[in-house]
Amino acid sequence: MLINSIFFINHSGDIFLEKHWRSVVNRSVCDGFFDAQSKANSPDDVPPVIPTGKSYLISIYREKIYLVAACTMEVQPLFVIEFLHRVMDTFTEYFEDCSESAIKDNIIIVYQLLEEMLDNGFPLATELNILTELIKPPTIINKAVSMVTGKEGVSSVLPGSQLSNVPWRRQGVKYTNNEAYFDCIEEIDAIIDANGGIVSAEIHGNINCNVHLSGMPDLSMSFVNPRLLDDVSFHPCVRLKRWEMEKVLSFVPPDGNFVLMSYHISAQNQVAIPVYVRAMINFKDGQGRVDITVGPKQTLGKTVDNVVITIPMPKEVSGVSMTTSVGSYSFDPISKVLKWDIGKILPLKIPTMRGTCTLPADSKYRDAHPTIHVDFKIMQLAVSGLKVNRLDMYNENYKPFKGVKYITKAGNFQART
Repeated sequence: MLINSIFFINHSGDIFLEKHWRSVVNRSVCDGFFDAQSKANSPDDVPPVIPTGKSYLISIYREKIYLVAACTMEVQPLFVIEFLHRVMDTFTEYFEDCSESAIKDNIIIVYQLLEEMLDNGFPLATELNILTELIKPPTIINKAVSMVTGKEGVSSVLPGSQLSNVPWRRQGVKYTNNEAYFDCIEEIDAIIDANGGIVSAEIHGNINCNVHLSGMPDLSMSFVNPRLLDDVSFHPCVRLKRWEMEKVLSFVPPDGNFVLMSYHISAQNQVAIPVYVRAMINFKDGQGRVDITVGPKQTLGKTVDNVVITIPMPKEVSGVSMTTSVGSYSFDPISKVLKWDIGKILPLKIPTMRGTCTLPADSKYRDAHPTIHVDFKIMQLAVSGLKVNRLDMYNENYKPFKGVKYITKAGNFQART
């Protein structure tokens, strides 16, 4: 993988930071990206790979920032995309916020990190524990010492873990309280037709870890039903052969936060839809009628929380008048978006919203059928049925605190009307 330059572009289309390796690439190389951005309906619709005359532009969008990598040679795009995400994850760990202002406030550390993460355009040090030993995170004390001494804050000693066979974990880790927590987070992408049938449904899941263990622990995680996981990707710490033979995750964990495993389930017969939406929206003779009911479905008794219904109305709609049994609604007359904030769905009180919309009598949107976007969150439920069986630790004598949490939430969840 060879990256010549990385450009940081804000939501307004301004390049506020750039870093070059090998040779300086003119900003005009981003013109192809700006053309694609102007044609996209949303930031997520910008093509991740854009070929230009002399280079390839590979980009991601996070925290209202585009990261655009310019590559003058043909490369595997997924490698570059993964590296750009690693850059943003590193900034988030260092600055706790990866916004444009946070990057500008820590511009020196940003350039130092980019210099260590790429060597002449090739990835070098991307593990967080190695980077934190090389470049100290910004603290008040570190900033004061740097101002007084004039030192850059980059260690002159090579981290010991960089030469280790487990480079993702630093050596000599010690904690008073040893703990390991695992969050199994699943997002549902689904399209539900007007009759409640499933047009498409898939689950994207991650096992996020927060591990603070002393020494060099060796962990083993097993699942009740590992056969559900047929499309998976792992952190480099996972021993792949043992997973292939026994379906057990065996690994020496990094210190701190990391994503142990990502998985994807697309078989519709394995995707349980936890909420239902019954909607009737029609427009006729200068008026529109809205009737929406939302309720829990296949939640195994768990509470559906943080429910928000978003409906992009036709641009001709000038106002709405709704009555809700639960929660409150709002209508933005500029973006024409009707939002219904339900919150928690109680079993004995099913949320409903009914009302009318005002629009011209000669409107062309009499047969318009807006798509409803649904957001929700369910604690202590993995909708795929994935469940951790046990977590064992070897190579250390102490007994750590262990915990597993399950969360299901909506990804791109749509209901047609």
